[in-house]
Amino acid sequence: MVWEAVIGLEVHAQLLTATKMFCRCRNRFGDPPNTNVCPVCLGLPGSLPVPNEAALAMAVRTALALRCTVHAVCEFSRKNYFYPDLPKNYQISQYDRPLATDGVLEFRLDGETRRVRIRRLHVEEDAGKSLHEGFSDSDRYTYLDFNRCGAPLMEIVSEPDIRSPKEAAAYLRKLRQVLLYLGVCDGNMEQGSLRCDANVSVRRPGAALPDYKVELKNLNSFKFLQKALEYEIERQVRVLEAGGTLIQETRLWDERHQRTEVMRTKEEAHDYRYFPDPDLLEACLDPAWVEDLRRNLPELPDARLERFMRQYQLPAYDADLLTVNPRVADYFEAAVQVGAPPKAVANWILSELFRYMDFETGLPPATVPPTHLGQLVRMLQERVITGAVAKEVFAVMWETGQDPAAIVQERGWQATQDEDQIRRWVEEVLQENADQVEQYRAGRTKLVGFFMGQVMRKAGGKADPQRVQALLQERLQALVPTPSDR
Repeated sequence: MVWEAVIGLEVHAQLLTATKMFCRCRNRFGDPPNTNVCPVCLGLPGSLPVPNEAALAMAVRTALALRCTVHAVCEFSRKNYFYPDLPKNYQISQYDRPLATDGVLEFRLDGETRRVRIRRLHVEEDAGKSLHEGFSDSDRYTYLDFNRCGAPLMEIVSEPDIRSPKEAAAYLRKLRQVLLYLGVCDGNMEQGSLRCDANVSVRRPGAALPDYKVELKNLNSFKFLQKALEYEIERQVRVLEAGGTLIQETRLWDERHQRTEVMRTKEEAHDYRYFPDPDLLEACLDPAWVEDLRRNLPELPDARLERFMRQYQLPAYDADLLTVNPRVADYFEAAVQVGAPPKAVANWILSELFRYMDFETGLPPATVPPTHLGQLVRMLQERVITGAVAKEVFAVMWETGQDPAAIVQERGWQATQDEDQIRRWVEEVLQENADQVEQYRAGRTKLVGFFMGQVMRKAGGKADPQRVQALLQERLQALVPTPSDR
């Protein structure tokens, strides 16, 4: 029996501001617990919140990049609920008058362009963090760290346009990429600065939207998102095909047992008793300010990919990998600036460099700045060094931070151009491999690769491969019998 998944995502992105959303406390991960707190973020009596303009600017830039309508006036509301890590017993958020609505995100999946509508984008403050493990008395107590309480968040809510777990993961990857290019969120899902909730239900293809949805909370990796949705869709289909009914509820993904489990019955919006925050005025956005933010948007990933293909003549595959993360793209362009051929630089980044760097964060190696990589590629292209030596140089660069020219000079790794020396190596190899020479004379011409490898090994990888190949071919041709010799 055929069923269709109906999926919408709610993505929470912590903004890269210096301070929190409504106070001057540091907005920084990893500080000692409860050191970045004040009366405002702790909700003490008499404290008054003040919106963070930098956070609003980041949210507006994101809304513009997602082609949302940015509203001239938005309103902060109180979302009321009790939880130990929410000291005010309410969260300052936005409800019926959000910052922006009606956007779209396009991305490629399986060779096709997919399009998911954005319902709304609003700003809010984060809750604190409840710690249940890692303490000697964790079986009896929950520890609270309020450092994250009040951190600025963007919530980006999609329409239920997603039809598969794979598409949901692709949507989230693309959204994370846009946020990285905008510089508004570090995208670190492990640390919780990018979190995702998924709403999922199933229906017959073409049927109306179901009257229920199951929310899967706090999915902090692309893999968990996809696996949780796959399990939940199968679970819902089993229930319906057995004649059961599904209710609106919130579930958690249990990675250990590979299943979703009930957390609570899902609340409706009215259960949160939203009302305008009496301590905050409406936020009125100056149209000129919004337009200035629009004019200063950075080059976004799709535009950069197209430019890489056009400007650097890169194939789509290379351009796509190089532009996944803006730090990688910046690294590539800086390496090319020293005069290295773009395709050769791309090959080195996608092969050698990716072995050493964190592809998700795009952190470039401190010991191999892009100018050094560009110089190394130039030396290889100009035949100052051979390919084998270039890899040795790269390893030394990684360990020491030296520039490639200094490494090659110190170690005497320049490619040998001396034809007399190369001829001697060729002769030695042919004499040491008499059986292979006879096979070559008998017609096994593919053995030229074997001879080439032996000469390069004898030369310690420092002989110019083009000169070796030319001189080797010359000598081998002399060994092949002519018709008059037969």
